[in-house]
Amino acid sequence: MFSEFNRAFCLAVLFSAVSCGAASVGISAERSPNVVIFLADDQGWGDLSVNGNPNLSTPSIDSLARDGATIEHFYVCAVCSPTRAEFLTGRYHTRMGVFSTSTGGERFNSDEETIAEVFGRAGYSTAAFGKWHSGMQFPYHPNARGFDDFYGFCSGHWGHYFSPMLERNGEIVEGDGFIIDDLTSQAIDFIRERKDQPFFVYLPYNTPHSPMQVPDANWDQFKEKEIAPDTAEANARSEKINHTRAALAMTQNIDQNVGRVLTCLRELEISDDTIVVYFSDNGPNGSRFNGGMRGRKGTTYEGGLRSPCFVRYPRKISGGTVVKQIGGAIDLLPTLADFASIKYQPSKTIDGISLAGSLQDSETEQIDRLLFSSWKQRASVRNNRFRLQKDGQLHDLHADPGELVDVAKQFPKIASELQDALEDWLRQTQSSNRIDPEARPITLGHIEEKITQIPARDATAHGKVKRSNRFPNATYMMNWSARDGDQITWDVEVLSPGHFEVEMYYACGRSSLGSQVELGFRDRTLESTIDQVHETPLLGASEDRVERQEGYEKRWGIMKLGTMDLSAGRGILDLRLNAVDKDATVEMRLLTFRRIER
Repeated sequence: MFSEFNRAFCLAVLFSAVSCGAASVGISAERSPNVVIFLADDQGWGDLSVNGNPNLSTPSIDSLARDGATIEHFYVCAVCSPTRAEFLTGRYHTRMGVFSTSTGGERFNSDEETIAEVFGRAGYSTAAFGKWHSGMQFPYHPNARGFDDFYGFCSGHWGHYFSPMLERNGEIVEGDGFIIDDLTSQAIDFIRERKDQPFFVYLPYNTPHSPMQVPDANWDQFKEKEIAPDTAEANARSEKINHTRAALAMTQNIDQNVGRVLTCLRELEISDDTIVVYFSDNGPNGSRFNGGMRGRKGTTYEGGLRSPCFVRYPRKISGGTVVKQIGGAIDLLPTLADFASIKYQPSKTIDGISLAGSLQDSETEQIDRLLFSSWKQRASVRNNRFRLQKDGQLHDLHADPGELVDVAKQFPKIASELQDALEDWLRQTQSSNRIDPEARPITLGHIEEKITQIPARDATAHGKVKRSNRFPNATYMMNWSARDGDQITWDVEVLSPGHFEVEMYYACGRSSLGSQVELGFRDRTLESTIDQVHETPLLGASEDRVERQEGYEKRWGIMKLGTMDLSAGRGILDLRLNAVDKDATVEMRLLTFRRIER
């Protein structure tokens, strides 16, 4: 049985590669479709009214199903960064070195080809607005991976959603209002400016990921709402009602912003020529309505992996189409390239297949394929009917969509074949691609990068210095003083030598005035004196709808440390403090290195 699965799967991949064309890149004479992709963050399959949730209405997202196609069984990864890697490349994240969601482990290998590069070479203007979560420094930054324009943040989560610190193509800027509204406005401006040429717009939103912040207009509709529980007993028993209310309010806000983009396309009279895709990056970030499925974010059960996926393209997809073929994030690159008639030769094996045929004709014969998933110690494989977990549990998803009954003994041959397939896949994709964090330094000074950000997220604290929160992504270093042993370090590799202007984002009280900051790298040292107090309250608590687990943010002061010559090579970037008052402490959020001409 496995050999049949494997043979069919290989034929499907081969068909996909052939359908994508030969060595040259190009587009057909027919008008090339625009592409807009929405990616929600921590939104479950069941967080939409189109999927039966009785607790909210999502008319704009639902309209994509009504006017386009629903891929009924669409799968992503258990957590955020792996899904992004798989969507962007069409390949399993286990092949590409993604081993964490922070401190460099979220990066997929720099020699991977991205969907933005494929579309960019075909003449598209490309842009991303939102949460990147695939690397902050070149060659991992979105501008280095095929996106002409980027506005948003590169970390895995952000600490504040109202006019936060963001970046535009490497330059740090302040956001404008609630982040999802702001990201959408940026995307709409981009679309309006490029309406007469093909564009590829990626909108990776960062909600309903915590912290649970949302505008009053949305929250007011949910803060006292009665919530109907899921049919799954485990979900109903574990549900935290206020967290659910906040997640639904955030989803409602997403729906309104999807509606803004759809309205823009309609006003510009380019709706028929624009492919719109909507999906999420993993299961829900809480126990709430999810169609009775087992599991949530972080698990490899259906509830952790199944995502909504809607594709609207009026020129070629009939409204109300329901695709029975199982699919996943790995399929979006070959599918969209097919629709755009882009001819390209993948530089590496593509794991995804084109679903363009099934989207245009729901009666297309289903391919009996295998979809794999792995995260940390968990892994599973799904075919058209069954899902098998790494520990040997087998569930018949047709008879038991809630994955309550282990049928491995009832179907021993299927269990054995799927177990062999999963183990073989794990060996193939992980053994030769397992990444030792020690072998992946943070990169600095790429020749094409004007500004390199070196955040506290990627640093190691020494002495009594400590991170502001156990979740690294939006953290800062605190309790940094002149005590012996106190230092903040980064394992970095300077990719290209140069002369750099260095700034530090910091906060401190009056007792720290006169303290000397010392930055060292290999044989170079830079010294500067703190001459301005910058005291600022924590941001976020007053806007949170539910008490958060992550740390809070601040408005940071910016201190010029001076200029520094850096030679190419690997070493330890070392930040120390020589204080006038040894009890004085400083907080550090970020270093920036701007390449300058002598």
